Amino acid sequence: MGIKDNPNGIRSRSPISIFLVMCLCCFFYLLGTWQRSGFGKGDTIAREIAQQEDCDVVKNLNFDSHHSIEIMEQSKVVGKVYKPCDVKYTDYTPCQEQDRAMKFPRENMAYRERHCPPEEEKLRCLIPAPKGYTAPFPWPKSRDYVYYANVPFKSLTVEKANQNWVEYQGNVFKFPGGGTMFPQGADAYIDELASVIPIADGSVRTALDTGCGVASWGAYMLKRNVLPMSFAPRDNHEAQVQFALERGVPAVIGVLGTMHLPYPSRAFDMAQCSRCLIPWTANEGIYLMEVDRVLRPGGYWVLSGPPINWKTYYKTWKRTKQDLQAEQKRIEDLAESLCWEKKYEKGDVAIWRKMSSDENCSSKKSVNLCNSADTDDVWYKEMEKCKTPYPETGGAAELKKFPERLFAVPSRVSDGLVDGVTAESYLEDNQLWKKRVKGYKRINRLIGTGRYRNVMDMNAGLGGFAAALESPKSWVMNVVPTIEKNTLGVVYERGLIGIYHDWCEGFSTYPRTYDLIHADHLFSLYKNK
Repeated sequence: MGIKDNPNGIRSRSPISIFLVMCLCCFFYLLGTWQRSGFGKGDTIAREIAQQEDCDVVKNLNFDSHHSIEIMEQSKVVGKVYKPCDVKYTDYTPCQEQDRAMKFPRENMAYRERHCPPEEEKLRCLIPAPKGYTAPFPWPKSRDYVYYANVPFKSLTVEKANQNWVEYQGNVFKFPGGGTMFPQGADAYIDELASVIPIADGSVRTALDTGCGVASWGAYMLKRNVLPMSFAPRDNHEAQVQFALERGVPAVIGVLGTMHLPYPSRAFDMAQCSRCLIPWTANEGIYLMEVDRVLRPGGYWVLSGPPINWKTYYKTWKRTKQDLQAEQKRIEDLAESLCWEKKYEKGDVAIWRKMSSDENCSSKKSVNLCNSADTDDVWYKEMEKCKTPYPETGGAAELKKFPERLFAVPSRVSDGLVDGVTAESYLEDNQLWKKRVKGYKRINRLIGTGRYRNVMDMNAGLGGFAAALESPKSWVMNVVPTIEKNTLGVVYERGLIGIYHDWCEGFSTYPRTYDLIHADHLFSLYKNK
């Protein structure tokens, strides 16, 4: 037996040694099969140990991830099979149906707000994808390119052709990064804003874009580590929000109409209107008061477009000098009454900063203060012509810079404004979600790789899931159900974004716009609904 040398100097094994190795391999394979079959003594011993009632080590271990009750409840539910909807519903958006909307008054854009169908008219079928639908481009390529088959609407390529919104090229749309007030690109426009607003150092993290178009401003703010929330109505600019989401940019269908925006007070570090055409001086300034409500103390508001730079554009806008001058004066007065200080005006851009506290207001002719006990209670509540008061504690204006604020204790928690949540329980929740997300990644290794760009958490709580998942490769829409504890203000203080919603109604977004949806304890929350 052993290794021999052949005449050519090449060493080879004898046939006997090869045969013995094969026999040993077969023996151990059969032995393992016998033991796993249940007849092996090893399994008998294991079963006896498992049945011993005095095994304290096994009894005291607790690997409960707090999902066990929900999993048990769900395991009892018999799955229901839903049939596909008719192809005419390919772009169906709940509570945003055009025929229903036209039954409501045009005044104050009421007809562009959410109008949900009664229970008997709700769809109970699966929305079909359009013909030729293709998985979106990965980020960051998706910022600049969208497959035509996924959003087959060309009207904006014609209507906004000279403003560089979007171009149609073969089987894709290309987004050059332009906008009505920045046709040469969003980067140069943001550079101008950054000369006044501290965008680069983490002071600005959450930003609201009112009347966003295809959300190019938000798309280019993302690369500066600013998380935008863009909104626009579903109007004649068809699919503008759908384009935004398909590009991988946070956006929702929405409008400044009669109802409060579905965000908590002091949510955003900055807000902007780039020719959004919102009538800021209408209704005694109620829309600017709503922006003030969601803008944190020390935050910034940017206005580019009418009436700014009216001396240059009054003919283009087909309005008189006197009319535009009066409108700008009214905006200036409203801003002053809201304790905003004008920091910049040059060319097409004007910037205001909200005072850190009302003690520093130069004007005492402030509008009436709202007397609502809860300024975050806004779901389906009409806006009021009043100013949201500053918080009684000063901590709300002193947020840490991002990313430090992501895991720092928010002032709403430290000030005891969230029932049942303390600094200790908040920190414990952070640790819990870090462990859970690690577990999710072990199960699905694509999480965190960029495969899932648009993520939704249907029951966000304190935002722990989104914080643990935080990465430039993805963003999370944190949804706080209206029947749950109101924690959305905490989510925003962490530098994350989200929205209020009642899951008994449809979510107003376009089909096929989220890559991953997380629903922790959502079904137990709504089991009686």
